[in-house]
Amino acid sequence: MPGPKKSLGQHWLKDRGVLAGIAELADISENDTVLEVGPGLGTLTSELLRRAEKVVAVELDGDLARKLPGQFPGKNLEVVQQDILSYDLSALPSGYVVVANVPYYITSKIIQLLTTSSNPPRTIVLLVQREVAERLAAEPGDMSLLAVSAQVYAEISLGEVVPAALFTPPPKVDSRVVVLRMRPQQLVSEAEQAAFWRVVKAGFSSKRKKLRSSIPHGLHISKEEADIALQAAGIDPNDRAERLSIYQWQTLAKHLIQ
Repeated sequence: MPGPKKSLGQHWLKDRGVLAGIAELADISENDTVLEVGPGLGTLTSELLRRAEKVVAVELDGDLARKLPGQFPGKNLEVVQQDILSYDLSALPSGYVVVANVPYYITSKIIQLLTTSSNPPRTIVLLVQREVAERLAAEPGDMSLLAVSAQVYAEISLGEVVPAALFTPPPKVDSRVVVLRMRPQQLVSEAEQAAFWRVVKAGFSSKRKKLRSSIPHGLHISKEEADIALQAAGIDPNDRAERLSIYQWQTLAKHLIQ
């Protein structure tokens, strides 16, 4: 059995109960196609093949990609040896499901790729660093740019915590399952997107500062202009970016950028 490669962030989970629980959260039907990112040794793949019509497994590691098909003879498994960030999601059928135990360093890029795709999945179930999972599901008061970026496109819920000791090799922190169920319609329309993201990024550019300071700095406007717009949007200029809801960011963008 090949050993995990540190350079690829490989940490293998073999606990059958946890793996089955991850697959169950995806609500996979016998007609579904599942995209698995980084199947590794195929332990999660096995659970997915029991439930889905087809599994497309995208694996960057050439050694693992070559060995995986032989583990599941007669199963409807397609293995693609490729970086997921360059994979063509349009090749998948509409309404596909994503399930993955992803390397920590690439989590946010994978979420951005999937949620903003012209062919987005129906549901995304990821096993990620616990802190990242909880940041994704945050509510106003604890929001981050990552949370806003994901919640515009998906409703997010948390699954179980998976202790580091269940992985080989154990990572330095615990993991947690996070479920993203794509919204039928994203919260911010295409017409609003440019202004919305410009204002959100400005707000989080100096997230420890109050909005009356971070907004002028990020948008290159005066503090007076920022104060007027914040007050018109019903937002306390002394608040920080983490306190705002997506709706409040939308309202603020309309007052700041015409």
